[in-house]
Amino acid sequence: MATTETLNKEILRGGQFLVKETKAEDVFTPEDFTEEQQMMRDSVKEFVDRELWANWERFEHKDYAFTEECMRKAGEMGFLGVAVPEEYDGLGMGFVSTMLVCDYISGATGSFSTAFGAHTGIGTLPITLYGTEEQKKKYIPQLATGEIFGAYCLTEPGAGSDANSGKTKAVVSDDGKHYSISGQKMWISNAGFANIFIVFARIEDDKNITGFIVEYDKDNPNGMSFGEEEKKLGIHSSSTRQVFFNDTKVPAENMLSERGNGFKIAMNALNVGRIKLAAACLDAQRRVITEAVKYANDRVQFKTPIAKFGAIKSKLAEMATSCYVGESASYRAAKLIEDRINIRQAEGNTHQEAELKGVEEYAIECSILKVAVSEDIQNCSDEGIQIFGGMGFSADTPMESAWRDARIARIYEGTNEINRMLAVGMLVKKAMKGHVDLLGPATAVGEELMGIPSFDTPDYSELFAEEKDLIKRLKKVFLMVAGSAVQKFGPKLEENQQLLLAASDILIEVYMAESAVLRTEKNAKRFGEESQKHQINMTRLYLYNAVDTINQKAKEGIVSFAEGDEQRMMLMGLKRFTKYVNMPNVVALRNEIAEKLTEENEYCF
Repeated sequence: MATTETLNKEILRGGQFLVKETKAEDVFTPEDFTEEQQMMRDSVKEFVDRELWANWERFEHKDYAFTEECMRKAGEMGFLGVAVPEEYDGLGMGFVSTMLVCDYISGATGSFSTAFGAHTGIGTLPITLYGTEEQKKKYIPQLATGEIFGAYCLTEPGAGSDANSGKTKAVVSDDGKHYSISGQKMWISNAGFANIFIVFARIEDDKNITGFIVEYDKDNPNGMSFGEEEKKLGIHSSSTRQVFFNDTKVPAENMLSERGNGFKIAMNALNVGRIKLAAACLDAQRRVITEAVKYANDRVQFKTPIAKFGAIKSKLAEMATSCYVGESASYRAAKLIEDRINIRQAEGNTHQEAELKGVEEYAIECSILKVAVSEDIQNCSDEGIQIFGGMGFSADTPMESAWRDARIARIYEGTNEINRMLAVGMLVKKAMKGHVDLLGPATAVGEELMGIPSFDTPDYSELFAEEKDLIKRLKKVFLMVAGSAVQKFGPKLEENQQLLLAASDILIEVYMAESAVLRTEKNAKRFGEESQKHQINMTRLYLYNAVDTINQKAKEGIVSFAEGDEQRMMLMGLKRFTKYVNMPNVVALRNEIAEKLTEENEYCF
């Protein structure tokens, strides 16, 4: 067992991936799942196939009662309590295991995935992480077993991304024993069957909102009423309603944490929600890919299965590649969070403190993953429809519903635009606090730009030697663009949103590409390169695409704020940093990946 001291030395802090090297042997991969985790995964998959996938059409017909019924069954199986400590009737499993369950339980339908995520995440976690002992004992065991369900009331008609601007009021009674809450919340998942609502309201003219635990009993509504079920593009059987509070009485002891701490609760709950949302998009991708492969093998045109056509091979290979990379990055970050939680508990932190700080440490990675994987599932399902052709547009096949369900993932838990800007903003703040040394490496990159480039031919004989060197240089691209932008704009950087978005895309591609390289390198070393042939191909294909994206976004950023000699020097640096010595044959890579998929007739990585 590693000591706390050695664990601290080995584990990078959030955002440090950009300036410090990660060794392949230090990352966690899905191939590292323990026997217990594999059993849990298989149990979840069996539940999903039996209860959800077999009934996916019911979820498309707004069968809210069926969603609630499936949630109760998930509670009976213990799936709602994986992240809940054992003393509150949960399974008390580690962060990686909770990610795994979220991953595999979310593949069949976005309706159930949303209900599950809202309940186990933002419906339960605020009490687990911020509640008093009395609050936890009262509510958590029932939430963990599915006896009652949770919902989260933050968004208002005038308060979405600007969550702290809510108008809902909480007025304390003269005797101080209760609060009366009045206001309107909207887009509340699980509102149709929830018993417990985490509600955010403002007391008097407080700068920040405050959290409350509000009980709902349909026989005694206590000033609570609900709008009709929202008519939505997707997640048809996820209950989504407006919730109205009219002098709803809440005991003073049901305040969550301290007065004015609501915004902090909301933001930390969203950090967990973001990485879990990434996980929730993974099995959806696997299932879409598998259905697309099966159809491509079965569909014959011009006397040939369409799976043999190059245009279809290209789509299948790119779909599988994005899924593999999303898995690699999600579980890499999940294990870092779990390790950080364990370190803090070893140092004497409570479970609450350890989990809060452990997730908060990797808020940058959580935002990166939320953006990357939510966009991957949208692209994947879109290509799935295209492979199915006319049938893909039909509601009789699961592709159409998968595409519609995927669309919400780019909006909730903070829109992807907000998360892109947050990722860069949080990184800059960490640098200012001294948690991540960006100044030193950025200065070094500036000096390198002024120097004479080396014309030596590097030794790329080892597996991924060139890829790892290229990723080092891609990190320099971010440091060059972001470093110069911070120098130029200072505190006004956040006003330059398009520049922030471009810088964020560079950061995202670096993290995702590096995660794939590290996973594949680790597995090639222990299982042999031949066994990882297709994973090596996917890793190289993803990196090739990442270089293209980074080139485009860096140029966009550079020309937006640099002129004359400075601009020319940075563009020359960009060319140097993104240069391949041995350009991969991407057509051959895609063909080999696709042929493996069609041979196995499923997503098989």
